[in-house]
Amino acid sequence: MNNQNDAKDIFLRTWPSIVKECRLVLGSELHYQAMIYHCFRTYGKVPIEQIGMNVKMWIDSPNSELFKKYGKDKHPDFQGGFEPIPDIVLFKPSINGDWRRRNYENTIKKMLMAIEVKASENQNKRIYPKSIIDDILKLDAHRDEVRSLGASVIPTVIIVDTAPDEKERMLPSSLERVKNSAEKNSVGLFYFSQTDTAMVEWNKK
Repeated sequence: MNNQNDAKDIFLRTWPSIVKECRLVLGSELHYQAMIYHCFRTYGKVPIEQIGMNVKMWIDSPNSELFKKYGKDKHPDFQGGFEPIPDIVLFKPSINGDWRRRNYENTIKKMLMAIEVKASENQNKRIYPKSIIDDILKLDAHRDEVRSLGASVIPTVIIVDTAPDEKERMLPSSLERVKNSAEKNSVGLFYFSQTDTAMVEWNKK
């Protein structure tokens, strides 16, 4: 996996296995993140040195308005930057298996794809479209920050909406809202329930 086209090809090749395996169990969002990581390693053949979970990366003096706002909302002692933590990241080979917080500038520049995962895990509650749209906007801002450093990243959201109880799954109108937001912001969005799938593939932006 050397470039963004490789990352996209691997994602699309792995996607059917992600859907199949995640439909077999009911768990937390963190558990689904781990399952998706496993699928990338097992079916996508992503080298262990090129995939991280919950990757912390500090952005000093953000350029995007959203990350500036996030930074200002923090305690005064911790203002001046923002720390996005994508759920799963696919990296270029040159990351050399090192995405520690202290290596943040290299981590940001060596990303190929940043993935956020949302799951229907809460009792008697659906996934709210706002929480997904917030992630879409966050990924869009993250992409802008990466570009300001002379690099690029593919922003992606995976929605695991496999709750067996209908009242805990997204409404069709909510799914359309988040799909429209993803398309507007050129963020890849991949959704599945126990019976359906939907996607907004990546567009150039």
